Amino acid sequence: QVQLVESGGGLVQPGGSLRLSCAASGIAFSIYDVGWYRQAPGKRRELVAHITDRGITIYADSVKGRFTISRDNAKNTMSLQMSSLKPEDTAVYYCNAEQRLLGRPYDYWGQGTQVTVSS
Repeated sequence: QVQLVESGGGLVQPGGSLRLSCAASGIAFSIYDVGWYRQAPGKRRELVAHITDRGITIYADSVKGRFTISRDNAKNTMSLQMSSLKPEDTAVYYCNAEQRLLGRPYDYWGQGTQVTVSS
């Protein structure tokens, strides 16, 4: 059974920092591209940051320079370090693992963790 479990969300003041973590089980984590998405109330889910199996990263323009994505294949975990947080970063954050193997897509999601940026 595949599981992605996020942790680390919470309430933080503007300008503050939070670190989200995602622990994966049931998959060969190292061969998956992984990423963080977020969904604010009334908005579509959007990509925040993505890191490939080879360590190539991409970021949404809105978080460049403030967020850092990383992965630890030995521990089957990924993290999102968020700094200089803004109220508009408030959302439910989801971790994702995806890969195409032998032509078949595999796409897994965590249950989400709430991040609220407010004074």
